[in-house]
Amino acid sequence: MCYNIPVVKRSGFVTIAGQPNVGKSTLLNGFLKEKLAIISRRPETTRDNIRGILTDRDCQIIFIDTPGIHKPHDLLGKVMLTRAQSSLLEADMILMVTEKKLALDEADMNIIKRLPEKKGGKKVIFVLNKADRVKDKKTLLPILKKAAEAYPFDELIPLSALKQEDIDRLLHLIKKFLPEGPLLYPEEQLTDKEEEFIIRELIREKILTLTYEEIPHSVAVIVDEMTEEEGGKIVRISATVFVERTSQKSIIIGKSGEMIKKIGRAAREDIENFLSRHVYLDLWVKVRRKWKKDAGALEDMGYTE
Repeated sequence: MCYNIPVVKRSGFVTIAGQPNVGKSTLLNGFLKEKLAIISRRPETTRDNIRGILTDRDCQIIFIDTPGIHKPHDLLGKVMLTRAQSSLLEADMILMVTEKKLALDEADMNIIKRLPEKKGGKKVIFVLNKADRVKDKKTLLPILKKAAEAYPFDELIPLSALKQEDIDRLLHLIKKFLPEGPLLYPEEQLTDKEEEFIIRELIREKILTLTYEEIPHSVAVIVDEMTEEEGGKIVRISATVFVERTSQKSIIIGKSGEMIKKIGRAAREDIENFLSRHVYLDLWVKVRRKWKKDAGALEDMGYTE
């Protein structure tokens, strides 16, 4: 039996690090040309290290999308920070992402202090996202200059994570810097995460998007059951949405259940695209007070260190 396995010459892990809400997940999805990481206007949307695997003719890149590096306010925040920091250590290359602004702020400088010493030979690229929002590109020069003074970055790249030509330009640079190495994952594998993880994240994304003004990051989702029917053509999913307060539960359910129906319809559409099968989705909402500060609750919900 013959298998068409690519003979890659380069492979490695590339960590995408930065503050919350600077476009790290948008970059990951752009590299893969697939929606793997959820996106919302809320900061701290990403709670886990998500590996996205890109296999090309002569290389394999394992991108690691990380939670935003920030000062934690609860046990969940501490877990997220630990995961983000660990990814800086395991990576062969780091993309330090920030967004268009007048100058590097204190949070950016705090992240730069966490970057590895350059004597280890690890390539680190500074990515200035949302640069397309600036008419006069010369206004970006001071922040690029300050970044270069703060750390010996191998490259400084202004771009828009929403423009595929910018993504491709950065990808070409990453491939050039990638160390020599073999295939690390099967050619067809897109991520190291299980289907249930992606499904619960897609549900959480719709909650964050549709209840943006009312619901903070006090929501978590657990997939209780997944069963296949009609020879796998249909997937029936039951999931529970956890919040910290009764008032949040009322908002997610909505008047006469309209909001939870809206969330379910939007999530089901994305889940069907992800699974390429018809989906029946049942959502339940429960209150679990102060779950973000409860080690047992975090473990139940998959947020363990």
